[in-house]
Amino acid sequence: MAEDNTYNSTPTLDEIVFENRNKAYGAYDLRTSYRSILTKSFIFGTILFLVAAITPFVIMKIKQMNAKETTEVNANLIDILPEEQIIEEIKEEEPPPPPPPPKEEPQQEVIQNVVPEPVKAPKVETPPPPITKQLETTTGLVNQEGVKTPTYTPPPPPPGPTKSTTVEVKPQVSETQVYTEVEQLAEFPGGINSFRSKVNSSFDTSVMDGDEGTVKTEVTFVVERDGSITDVKANGSNKDFNAEAIRTVKSIKNKWAPAKINGQSVRYRFRMPLTMQFE
Repeated sequence: MAEDNTYNSTPTLDEIVFENRNKAYGAYDLRTSYRSILTKSFIFGTILFLVAAITPFVIMKIKQMNAKETTEVNANLIDILPEEQIIEEIKEEEPPPPPPPPKEEPQQEVIQNVVPEPVKAPKVETPPPPITKQLETTTGLVNQEGVKTPTYTPPPPPPGPTKSTTVEVKPQVSETQVYTEVEQLAEFPGGINSFRSKVNSSFDTSVMDGDEGTVKTEVTFVVERDGSITDVKANGSNKDFNAEAIRTVKSIKNKWAPAKINGQSVRYRFRMPLTMQFE
């Protein structure tokens, strides 16, 4: 215990920093072992560098040791003797063979087509009837019908263009779709001003602090096919004002006259801007 309590005249920087602190903490251990780790890492890195640098020379030396011995070849040039000229013997030309005898072509019989001269056919003349038969014909006063020539009847005129009957096909109305454009708008009993007055009278201003100034919002809701109101929303910047506007619109139980398309009631989304002044 006496040795632990002895005062060290030359304390290190780590001992000064971690004095009266928990030295078992990792930072103190890292600081005390920093130099030894740095030295080890330097030595290890140097060894790796030397191994990487020496390895190519070692591989080259091993390849040289394992290489086969080269055999030297005597490449003395040999004198090239000139080629002797070969004298070809002159051959006596042989006489050409006699030509073959001409072949006799077979004679073909020629048959001449003798066309007879055309002869005109003699005319057959019918003698006139005797005068006695000619006198037997009598002429009467009764008119006789001759050969009737057919009368020309013009073709009927082409049929004119048929009048096409156009049938107006009305678009099919959906019972579930929410429309924003309709032929007949949804109406509140008494008009939109009556609806606004009910909203103003039912609005609870106590939910507001009173110093907000001008507060705006847009209330949207769906007027159903039976005139009821659903899906009430408000998209203003003041959450309290939006919540009270939604509550006020839901509290009005009067049913609307639904919107219509082609005379059929449809679901219609109604938009109403709402502005109030708080001072």
